[in-house]
Amino acid sequence: MAAQETNPDIMDSSQSSSDENDALINDLPSAMFWDVMQIKKWQGFWFEPGLIKCAMKFNSSFNAKHDDVLLASSPKTGTTWLKALCLCILHQNHNIPENEDLLTKDNPQYHVQTIESSIYSTKPTPDLYATSSPRLFHTHLPFSFLPDSIKNTSCKIVCVARNPKDTLVSLWHFFNSIFRANQEPYPLEKAVEEFCRGVHQYGPYFENVLSYWLESRKRPEKILFLKYEEMIKDPKGEVKKLALFLGKPIENEENLEKVVWRCSLDRLKNLEVNKNGSVIYGVPNGSYFRKGMVGDWKNYLNSEMEDRINQTTLIKFQGSGLEFDN
Repeated sequence: MAAQETNPDIMDSSQSSSDENDALINDLPSAMFWDVMQIKKWQGFWFEPGLIKCAMKFNSSFNAKHDDVLLASSPKTGTTWLKALCLCILHQNHNIPENEDLLTKDNPQYHVQTIESSIYSTKPTPDLYATSSPRLFHTHLPFSFLPDSIKNTSCKIVCVARNPKDTLVSLWHFFNSIFRANQEPYPLEKAVEEFCRGVHQYGPYFENVLSYWLESRKRPEKILFLKYEEMIKDPKGEVKKLALFLGKPIENEENLEKVVWRCSLDRLKNLEVNKNGSVIYGVPNGSYFRKGMVGDWKNYLNSEMEDRINQTTLIKFQGSGLEFDN
C-alpha cells in the first residue's frame, strides 16, 4: 500500500495556529510565582505559559462522551483523595484482594491524570478515545475554560473545594517541597498576599472555586460540589452521596466501609508506592500527602494573615451562599 501523503495545507494551518497562540501568550501580562516560575494571565487566571497552550488544545479539541466523569479542583483542595474515591467507585470491585488494588500499584495522580497538564502536554497526545468507559479525568481549570462538549453533554462533573486558609497552607508546603527543598521556605507573608491577589499557579483560587459552585447550584444533576471539611467530618455519608451521583450507588454498609478505608488518607499515605518514587514531572509521590487535617492553618497563620484571607473570602464569596468551616 502506498504511503499516505501529508496534506501541506493542514500542516501549514496547524503551524500557523501554533504560532498565533505563541504570539498571544507572549503578549499576556506576566508575573513571577514565588520567584521561580513565570506565570501569565489569560482570561482572568494565572498559568505557567505551557499550561495555557495545553488548555487551549483541550478546549478546542476534546470531545466528551456522555458517560465521562470529570473531576475538578483548585490545587491542594483534596484532589488526590477525590481521584482515589472515584477510581474505586467506578472501576474496582469492592471485594478485590489488596494485591489487586490499583491504589497499591500507583499513586491516584497516575491513574486519574490532570488532563491539561499531563495528557495534553504529551506529544503525541494519547488516544483518549480508546480508553474504556466510563472515562475518568481531572482538571484544575475553572469551569469557564472547559470545552463546550463537556458543558453541553450529560457527562458529570465532581468538584471538591476546601477552606481557603487550609488551601493556602497546603499550597505553601507543597510548592516549598518542590521549589525550595534545600532552601528556606518561601516567606509565608508573601504567599498569603499573592494568594489573596490571585497571582499564583491556576489562581485566583476564589474565582476558580466559585465558578463550579455557581454552576452546581444551577445544574445539580450535572455538577456535584463537595467540601473537603464535610468529607473529613462524614466520610461514609459523602462517599455514599458521591457514588449515587456517579450512578454507582453503594447500599451495602460493608462495601461502603471498604471504599472509605481503601481511599483513606492514612492508608494512602502509608502505602509503599506513595513513600517512594515520583509520579508526574518528577514530583515525589509523598508530596501529595501531608497532614490532611482541617484547621491546620492555625499552626501557621498569624492574626494579620488570617484576617487578610478572611476579608478576601468575604468579598469574593459575598452573595453566593458559599461558606466553609473554619
